[in-house]
Amino acid sequence: MAGGWTNDGAVQEQIDSSIEDAVQRARSQLHKGESLRHCEVCGMEIPEARRKAVPGVHLCVTCQSEHDKEASHSGYNRRGSKDSQLR
Repeated sequence: MAGGWTNDGAVQEQIDSSIEDAVQRARSQLHKGESLRHCEVCGMEIPEARRKAVPGVHLCVTCQSEHDKEASHSGYNRRGSKDSQLR
């Protein structure tokens, strides 16, 4: 069922597009190349298992966790609802 001026698949298209954007953003943040042996932030040794599991890793688990907490992931408001515009 279409809502207003949208076609029948508009909501699903918005969802698919939002997911694709998130996947592309995540892929762009992945490191490439050889992993570092020591964390570039704290200098602690990065375990071999982590270096093998995450190619191109530059941070130890602790520093990566802190980095992930600080990173802001702003989403896109594709819907443009009145409620979201008032925030």
